[in-house]
Amino acid sequence: MNNYPLHSATGWVKSTYSNGDGGDCLEWAPAAARRSGTVPVRDSKTPYGPVLAIPAHHWSSFVTAVKHGELRAP
Repeated sequence: MNNYPLHSATGWVKSTYSNGDGGDCLEWAPAAARRSGTVPVRDSKTPYGPVLAIPAHHWSSFVTAVKHGELRAP
């Protein structure tokens, strides 16, 4: 487990796949991911809410699946 503070990770970036009307907004912190090998992910509407810490190899697989249209919202 990594012990860096997730909420203070700098450089949160909103996903280009996020909904443009203010809903479904996902952010991730690439600089923190490079340092730790774990990708911090959060809901941009609640920046001090829960943060998921996803192993980088799982995050990469997820992003690839999204780019190829393999995942669809219900």
